[in-house]
Amino acid sequence: MNIKTITALIVVAAVMTRCATQPKQETIVMKKDPHSYSRPNEAKVTHLSWKASVDFDSKKISGTAKWKIEQQGNPGVIVFDSKGLSIAKVTLDNDEATYFKIGQKNEILGEELIVSIKPETKAVSIEYVTDPSAEALQWLSAQQTAGKKFPFLFTQSQAILARSWVPSQDSPGIHFTYDAEVSVPKDLLALMSASNPQQKNETGTYKFEMKQPISSYLLALAVGDVSFKPISNRSGVYAEPSLVDTAAWEFADLEKMIAGAEELYGPYAWERYDVIVLPPSFPFGGMENPRLTFATPTILSGDRSLTSLIAHELAHSWSGNLVTNSTWNDFWLNEGFTVYFETRIMEKLYGKDYAEMLASLNLQDLKDEIESLNAANLSADTKLLLNLEGRSPDDGVTDIAYNKGYYFLRSIEEAHGRDKFDAFLKSYFTENAFKSMDTEGFKNYITSYYQTNFNIGLKDSTFNKWIVTEGLPADHPQPSSTRFKKVDEVLASWKAEKPLDATQSKDWSTHEWLHFLKNLPETLTQEQMKAVDSFGNFSNSGNSEIITAWGVISIRNNYAKMNPKIESFLINTGRRKFLSPLYNEMLKTEDGRRRAKAIYDKARPNYHFVATNTFDKLIK
Repeated sequence: MNIKTITALIVVAAVMTRCATQPKQETIVMKKDPHSYSRPNEAKVTHLSWKASVDFDSKKISGTAKWKIEQQGNPGVIVFDSKGLSIAKVTLDNDEATYFKIGQKNEILGEELIVSIKPETKAVSIEYVTDPSAEALQWLSAQQTAGKKFPFLFTQSQAILARSWVPSQDSPGIHFTYDAEVSVPKDLLALMSASNPQQKNETGTYKFEMKQPISSYLLALAVGDVSFKPISNRSGVYAEPSLVDTAAWEFADLEKMIAGAEELYGPYAWERYDVIVLPPSFPFGGMENPRLTFATPTILSGDRSLTSLIAHELAHSWSGNLVTNSTWNDFWLNEGFTVYFETRIMEKLYGKDYAEMLASLNLQDLKDEIESLNAANLSADTKLLLNLEGRSPDDGVTDIAYNKGYYFLRSIEEAHGRDKFDAFLKSYFTENAFKSMDTEGFKNYITSYYQTNFNIGLKDSTFNKWIVTEGLPADHPQPSSTRFKKVDEVLASWKAEKPLDATQSKDWSTHEWLHFLKNLPETLTQEQMKAVDSFGNFSNSGNSEIITAWGVISIRNNYAKMNPKIESFLINTGRRKFLSPLYNEMLKTEDGRRRAKAIYDKARPNYHFVATNTFDKLIK
């Protein structure tokens, strides 16, 4: 029996219970999300009450998800997304059992969970258990943590992995509030993307509340031996006890960032802004879970030089969390706006030239990404507006969304003035708060705003050459950094066969060193590699950005001195941004492929599904 027939039978069963007549309801049409089975135009969720127990021994979460719902047109069913969940039972309102059916599994989307409802149904409760291999959950042994004493659990729900630990309508276009009660081992602290405790209690049971509506990809849970240290009355840092002081020092400017962001684009809407530094297997630099950014320890550089990542995740409190892409095809709306906002925060705190260094590095990364996608016959993925139907939405997580999106917005700012763009952006966040936005909606909003407020007509050609055209427009903005120009002078002098002088670089930041490394010649002799290494002491660096950039150069030029460091780094770091360039460089030769496979076999147990999902296909 196919899923359409099953759905029809459930609808018939539900219809038989209906009243003869029902009041007419207003129809609100939402855009169909190709990555969700849900049908929000018929029935959608509005609030989640989640009660769960975390079991490290079995690597399972046992939970009940009670969803408040709204119906339109008496559909007879409500449809949820599920992936690998064992559903024990489903009830309506006051514990009334109801019929449900789980559809066939799709490798990317998981399973459709169809629940029969009545016209008067206000709530659906789903009792379930997660699978030990649930894609969103990473269960870490004590040995995989800094403290080596207690296990650790964290989630990564973006893009469509929330359905693997909570049955949900797992689409960014659907928003809901939530409360939760979570029981964990008494030695551990539980935290969520909600109101959070700041210390352990004696019971191991913690309660949470998220009053502001969020999308399912922003559901988050972390459980571990963590401590808290305040930075201001509305911000602080969670980390394992051995790291919490280091993290607090690194993020000392957190409150300044929040205040600076508010001055730019309006009040922070989420009450608190805290950061948790996770174990190294976390696959991203950061994840903008509301109230509690999840961050990689790779940004603990010891010199506060990599905290633009925190500015980026903070900026998501407006772009993404507040105004959310309606589907993952519109992902650039989340990330392009956020890179723009992040860069403005960094400029406000540290000056124009600092921000221009970041923008210059972003442009170089963007050009490299376009070249890489073109080489892989994926040139269509260099458009801002994507078509990811039938594909994993993770395929859209590239520098195109982030940096091409940023340069598109910057091009509008430069063409018509920063004051106008700032006014637009503040209005955009305010008027669309807690709503979803697609690319067409953005175009309509900004076009109307500029015409109404400034009598400026934004041309269709401007949107088309950025949004639906491949590659990077030739007339894109050109960042200019005085500090990078000095680095370029050092490079030019060295290429003219003058020796490198350490006094020239004594005040360089991580960004200047990265610019230096990324502009070295493609091929270097062993003597040149030694000279460059001596100049920057790169092989002894503890900075993840430097290790990655120098590692790629070392692999390309067979600089054996870096081999042990690269292997250790790949085994002990899970951030996909760093893994990809190193593995990809090794895979360019047969010897490198053998080496990559040997390292990956050792490293894979330390990686999150988000990383293994990428590298299993690439390396095995």
